[in-house]
Amino acid sequence: MPFLKDIVPAAQNNIQTQFILLDKGKVIGDGQTKTCMALVADETAAVHFQLWGVECDTFETGDIIQLSSGIFSFQRNHLVLRAGKRGKIEKVGEFTLPYVETPNLSEMTWVPDPNNRNKYVQETVVSPHSRIFPPIH
Repeated sequence: MPFLKDIVPAAQNNIQTQFILLDKGKVIGDGQTKTCMALVADETAAVHFQLWGVECDTFETGDIIQLSSGIFSFQRNHLVLRAGKRGKIEKVGEFTLPYVETPNLSEMTWVPDPNNRNKYVQETVVSPHSRIFPPIH
């Protein structure tokens, strides 16, 4: 299963990965339209993950989540990983996954690859840590 550090922005639902949920933000909206942002990570990187509808209540800090057919794309000018309409997330464990909080892929500027306009590459690091979920230490 690919590591987070290996994913790049794309308009395709093809990301298969696994991560631990480190923190969850405030829920916005209600019912099926509610969303919340989460900070997730694996042993290689961290990224912001968007939860939708019942997902906001289903997953908790410390849950190990497997993502199938996910998408890493722009959401209001920020890159977020999400299941999307065709993707699926499920809890596969808890508290036993090594992780790092840097680099945070959502805190990078991505630009089209000059050699392949269908791909993106990292250009600059905006912040080494999540600005939505600042480090505690």
